[in-house]
Amino acid sequence: MVYFVGAGPGDVELITVKGKKLLSCADIIIYAGSLVNPKLLEYAKSSCKFYNSANMTLEEVMDVILKDEHKNLNIVRLHTGDPSIYGAIAEQMDILNENNVKYEVVPGVSSFFGAAASLKTEYTLPGVSQTVILTRMEGITSVPKKEDIVNLAKINGSMVIFLSTGMLKKLSEKLIEGGYDESTPAAIAYKVTWEDEKIIRTTIKNLQSEAEKAGIKKTALILVGDFLKGKYERSMLYSPEFSHEFREKSKGKE
Repeated sequence: MVYFVGAGPGDVELITVKGKKLLSCADIIIYAGSLVNPKLLEYAKSSCKFYNSANMTLEEVMDVILKDEHKNLNIVRLHTGDPSIYGAIAEQMDILNENNVKYEVVPGVSSFFGAAASLKTEYTLPGVSQTVILTRMEGITSVPKKEDIVNLAKINGSMVIFLSTGMLKKLSEKLIEGGYDESTPAAIAYKVTWEDEKIIRTTIKNLQSEAEKAGIKKTALILVGDFLKGKYERSMLYSPEFSHEFREKSKGKE
């Protein structure tokens, strides 16, 4: 059996219970060595074979899987964060489907959840934002024109930008062109939940200068939006003036 497992954002304790169990039972682990915490490999048994996919092509990764899958071995493909976000697992699953290989996907804690936890903030705040946009700048891999940062910025919601730390000047320009004020709060979340995590609170205008001061060039998320101000309306969910399936509103609140 082949398992795509989300390794979480970095802290070894943030892998799921199921993910840890699969690592301990794996005969082969193919891990994203450039991003996955190597301490996670300590959960594996002594006979497990390891492959660092940072040095491999898609074809080489799939060769390992297809070569050994028929031997009735447990194979874990360990991806950083959650495999469904910038994990490039669709092409791997397609190849497995073509070869009639059974597999399962085990979700993980994404780094954008880790960033919110480290910042002690909430992306969806009443009266502020009810929309979270996960996106990235165009780089080696293109972005559909409709999903250009300028277009997404028009919503003025909560935004998390992946894989764009090396293009912060251009990112700021696009965010402002799209409709965010240059003074809109922003945060640079470097290696969230790792021991060397850095969190920098700033504004859209100062993203590049603050990253340069901290020497941050990669492995960071950029968070943008008024949710970072911490000002919001009270949620109706726990309001005494609000009734729902499990609770009647308090008496005298007509």
